[in-house]
Amino acid sequence: MVLLEPKLWSAALFSGGWNTAAESRRVVEPSTGAELGAVGIAGNDDISWAAENAAEAQREWARRPFGERAAVLRAAGRLFEDHAAEIQDWLVREAGSVWAKAGFETHVAAQECYEAAALASQPMGEILPSEKYRLSLARRVPAGVVGVIAPFNAPLILGIRSIAPALALGNAVLAKPDPRTAVCGGVTIARIFEEAGLPDGLLHVLPGGVEVGEALIDDPHVRVISFTGSTAAGRAVGERAARGLKRAHLELGGNSALIVLDDADLDRAVSAGAFGSFFHQGQICMTAGRHIVHARLVDEYVARLADAADGMTVADPYSMPDATVGPVIDAGQRDKIHELVRASVNGGARLAAGGTYEGLFYRPTVLGGVSTDTPAYAAEVFGPVAPVVPFSTPDEAATIAARSEYGLSLGILTRDVMAAMELAERIPTGIVHINDQTVDDEAVAPFGGVGASGTGARFGGAAANTDAFTETRWITAQGAVGQYPF
Repeated sequence: MVLLEPKLWSAALFSGGWNTAAESRRVVEPSTGAELGAVGIAGNDDISWAAENAAEAQREWARRPFGERAAVLRAAGRLFEDHAAEIQDWLVREAGSVWAKAGFETHVAAQECYEAAALASQPMGEILPSEKYRLSLARRVPAGVVGVIAPFNAPLILGIRSIAPALALGNAVLAKPDPRTAVCGGVTIARIFEEAGLPDGLLHVLPGGVEVGEALIDDPHVRVISFTGSTAAGRAVGERAARGLKRAHLELGGNSALIVLDDADLDRAVSAGAFGSFFHQGQICMTAGRHIVHARLVDEYVARLADAADGMTVADPYSMPDATVGPVIDAGQRDKIHELVRASVNGGARLAAGGTYEGLFYRPTVLGGVSTDTPAYAAEVFGPVAPVVPFSTPDEAATIAARSEYGLSLGILTRDVMAAMELAERIPTGIVHINDQTVDDEAVAPFGGVGASGTGARFGGAAANTDAFTETRWITAQGAVGQYPF
């Protein structure tokens, strides 16, 4: 079976089956500009119908035995594994992923489904003490219809990590993938659950732009929004959801710090720094956007990191499988990256490597002579750019790292693990990696940031997922109606 046979989904929406959409969009390969197909684009009427349909289907789904929900999730996990090669082809061609990143996405997607399957049978409440002679308990019940809005950069992971646990816990889902990666982040998930036996009406995949996202947030049937994207867009989503008194779980931008202490192994620090900044062209929320390096090491670190950047193969990963850096997603993103690099160099930063592009292929870029005001240091670049600033003492490193509105991921490289633990306590962040770079994800781990990086760990891990996609209901029961004074 070909999972992603284009004739199944061409110019169609997955909403109560595959239905021809009123509007479609070309699927474009960023490396070559080639057209790979066409996907259906949702309109406001599609959202309204899907939400009503999902609300009706969800009531029956929530009543089904947990074992039935778990079986669907287990089947989905196996399908991700069985069709990994086919899905990875699309991740490379549509999203510009290198092969290692595509393999990581399919692996995590399968694990998300397996973890969600286990979630279906977890305890969903607790017995509470009561001042009255009665049974008192707190029970977790499905939220209802969940809206999932996912971005282009890791389209499979960032969609399935909310869709799988929401379904496992008895919810229905309206998913809006980024239209630039609607096959990887939408069609793939729809086809997986279609083949896994998910009942009709529980999952609707509705690619579209801002107006479609707004309609999804506004629809009264949708009670929870799970959003991954930029900080600016996340603020707008949070404000809009609040007007409807809806919960919005926001995983937003980052400008993560990688701190290299003076006792770090420099060879391994440079390798970690290169991976943290250049993996998937820097288009990852956890990318190491700020390299904070001890003054004793900083000059050699910059030189070695520049050598590593210059030695990387930047090419179409589909035609050149050993490419380590592929294309950025589109010209708008490329131009934003280049403008931040140019502004940084014009402001006094030294271009140690990169700073050029051909088409959508931006060379890995290293900037020395950087201050905390340098544009490419202060902003989230979302591109393959590594600005490096020096520090002299751990106190100064902590101050520099904490001086950011973002707080998603933090890496600290040192031979003294306990010193790193103490240093990390002083820096607001949702994730800490000691002796590792800033980019990582596991289905079993809570994921989320603080400050401008989002509303905390509402993704990943049993506790976070249960909190995200259920409501807590207080229930009491007693043997007879009590006697009241009036």
